[in-house]
Amino acid sequence: MSEDNYDEEISWIGSVPSIILIEPQMGENIGAAARAMWNFGLPHMRIVNPRDEWPNPRAQAMSSGAGQVMDSVQVLNTTSEALEDLNFVFATTARTRDLTKDVMTPERAMQHARALISQGKNVGIMFGPERSGLSNDDISHANALISVPVNPSFASLNLAQCVLLLSYEWRRQLSVVPPEFMELAGTDFASSIEVQSLGKRMEEALDARNFFWPEDKAESMLLALRNMLSRLRFTKVDVRIFHGIIKTMEKSRKK
Repeated sequence: MSEDNYDEEISWIGSVPSIILIEPQMGENIGAAARAMWNFGLPHMRIVNPRDEWPNPRAQAMSSGAGQVMDSVQVLNTTSEALEDLNFVFATTARTRDLTKDVMTPERAMQHARALISQGKNVGIMFGPERSGLSNDDISHANALISVPVNPSFASLNLAQCVLLLSYEWRRQLSVVPPEFMELAGTDFASSIEVQSLGKRMEEALDARNFFWPEDKAESMLLALRNMLSRLRFTKVDVRIFHGIIKTMEKSRKK
């Protein structure tokens, strides 16, 4: 991919944190981390002293679809080199008692990262090796720690999972996404008058079959039916289907 095309493809992202993998051991985890990053619009990966060769064919294979990340990976020899141009660094760790630092949840950390980046600061997030996590020496370079509220008896997260979690939280901070919506699949919601018309036809069809019986309960049954219909979120297709059902029932009764 040319530099011009790369810049054009990521232009929608804006300024984002850099993901820094300290001494990663498995190419597959690097590739999976790259996929997680690109899922949520993070293109900048730095790798410090990877255990295996680089470029790593297993990382390339696992990163399928995230070539934008892999093509621009920076490989460095030391943690200090990887952090030298950053103004603020987060360290992800399950250990928070060895050094005196602010400890943040992923949500709070990404809120803080967003605020810093909006001020023109360069922000990075460090992740440690798969087997041991970040060393105290690495953590000493960080300005704040990120601690994920996991099961205390099984606190170890896979490297790519941890990158995914922070990448998702970053993206969530930037996106206004409704917590719930309905996919209408080519239709629209029915209007109130359409639902009322369906309800009236349904009542007439049921009344013709003596559904509202005994008589002293008919009014409460009608009220319950109307209340049920008002709670449902009918689409125009739903209304047409129910009209078709009622029409079929009416024909069957005539026969």
